Amino acid sequence: QLEEEQQGLQKKLKGTEDEVEKYSESVKEAQEKLEQAEKKATDVRRRSSNSSPERLATALQKLEEAEKAADESERGMKVIENRAMKDEEKMELQEMQLKEAKHIAEEADRKYEEVSAPFSQMARVVPWGSCMPSLSLQYSTKEDKYEEEIKLLGEKLKEAETRAEFAERSVAKLEKTIDDLEESLASAKEENVGIHQVLDQTLLELNNL
Repeated sequence: QLEEEQQGLQKKLKGTEDEVEKYSESVKEAQEKLEQAEKKATDVRRRSSNSSPERLATALQKLEEAEKAADESERGMKVIENRAMKDEEKMELQEMQLKEAKHIAEEADRKYEEVSAPFSQMARVVPWGSCMPSLSLQYSTKEDKYEEEIKLLGEKLKEAETRAEFAERSVAKLEKTIDDLEESLASAKEENVGIHQVLDQTLLELNNL
């Protein structure tokens, strides 16, 4: 079940990363529009004698506001990209931890089978307390050895369980982190749409001056 949850998170993170990429492209487009608007504003200033000063002042004010918003949007984009990158690193680490826990558990199970099988046979075959003390001592020594191995395997299984529990907690934390990232991204995309609208309107006004 934990593996399924992790696979679900991987898909979710991949979808978020795709959206981050689209958002980055949109921010770049806004920067390009801003550059166009700034060039246009420079041209308009050169021939300002033929333009309405009030309309020019309004357009330049809008342009200044759009420039500040675009700069903030670019900074926000870098923060979101960094967060997505960190989430991906966490996901890779988590996947590795889960594989290790699974490997330890499988190895311990296999060893347990190997150790317990002959021990069970021995318990059936050896006449404990019989009149063969040397044979009894030999099997008693083997029994101690097997018990020690079983104890070590029990510790390994416990370690695997601890790792699996840690991975489970990590999955829950990472899911919340990705949810937070999605919220931040949705908000940033909305702001970026507003920036595009302001820039489009400003360019239109500058073209009409």
